[in-house]
Amino acid sequence: MDTQQVSVPARSAPAVRGGGSPTSGIRHINTRQTSRFTIIGNHLAQHRELSLLAIGLSTYIQSLPAGARIGIKTLAERFPESEARIAAALRELEAHGYLSRTRERLPDGRVVTRTCSYNQPTGTAQRHLAPAPAPAPAPTPAPKPRRQAPAPTPTPTPPPPPLPQPRNPLPQYLRAATALLTDLHLHAAEITLTEKDVVLLAPAAATWFERGATPAVLRHALTHDLPHPLRRPAKLLRHRLTALLPPPPTPDHPTVPLQNCDRCDRAFRSSTPGDCRECAADRHRLPPVSAQG
Repeated sequence: MDTQQVSVPARSAPAVRGGGSPTSGIRHINTRQTSRFTIIGNHLAQHRELSLLAIGLSTYIQSLPAGARIGIKTLAERFPESEARIAAALRELEAHGYLSRTRERLPDGRVVTRTCSYNQPTGTAQRHLAPAPAPAPAPTPAPKPRRQAPAPTPTPTPPPPPLPQPRNPLPQYLRAATALLTDLHLHAAEITLTEKDVVLLAPAAATWFERGATPAVLRHALTHDLPHPLRRPAKLLRHRLTALLPPPPTPDHPTVPLQNCDRCDRAFRSSTPGDCRECAADRHRLPPVSAQG
C-alpha cells in the first residue's frame, strides 16, 4: 500500500496543552508533601502591600513550633538581615493582622511579651490578593471634556517644635542620655532606634537630667502606654521629650547634679562623685582583705 500523503499543514500548538501545562511563564513541578510542611494562604504569599521580607518572615514564624523564641535579636542571629529591617518587617505584619505582640506582667513581677502569629488574619486581608484579569471592556464613545474646578490648596503642616537643649551640656548628662536611649529596646521591644536617632535625641534627654529627672522617670515617660503598632518610634520619642519636659528648677529647690558611678558607670544623683547606692552597698558587704605575711 502506498504511503498516505498529507497536503494540509499542521496547526500550531495551543497556548495550553491537553494536560493543562502552559507553554510559557512559570511551570510548577510539585511533589506531594507528607511531613514537615506548613500551609500558607495566597492572601499572604500574594499580598500586595507587604514587603518580600515581611512575607518570608511570616512564613518562617508560622513554620515554628509553639513556644519558639522570635525576638528581634533571635531572628537577626538566624537571618542575614539587620535588627532594624527585621523590626520593620514585624511592624508590617502587625499592621496587616498577621502578628500581635502584647506585654503582660507575670505574678512574680516580671514583664514578658506575648506573641501570636495568625495564618488567617481577621478583617480585610483577602482584599489584598492579586486580582484575576478582567475581560477588556467594550469601547465607549469618548465623553466631552468637562471644565474642572481648581483643586483646593492643601493647608501646609506646621513644623514640629524644636527639641529641648540643655543650658549647660555637661558630659555626664549626655553620656547618661545616650546610654538610656540606646538601651530602651531592652525595656520596650517596639522602640528600635538608629545611631542617628540617638545622636539627635540625646541632648533633649540630657535636658531632662539637667532639670532634675532621674533615669527611671525619663525611661517611664518614654516607654509607658505605647501605641500598637508603633510605626515611628523616633518621632514618638521626639514628641514626648518635648511635650512632657519638666519645668526648670527654682532657686529654692536646686537640682542635685547627676554623677556617673566610679565602678559601674551608672548614672545617679549626688552632690559628690563616687559609687552609686548598689555598688556602695556591695563594697560594704565584701569581707576585708587580710595582708599576707
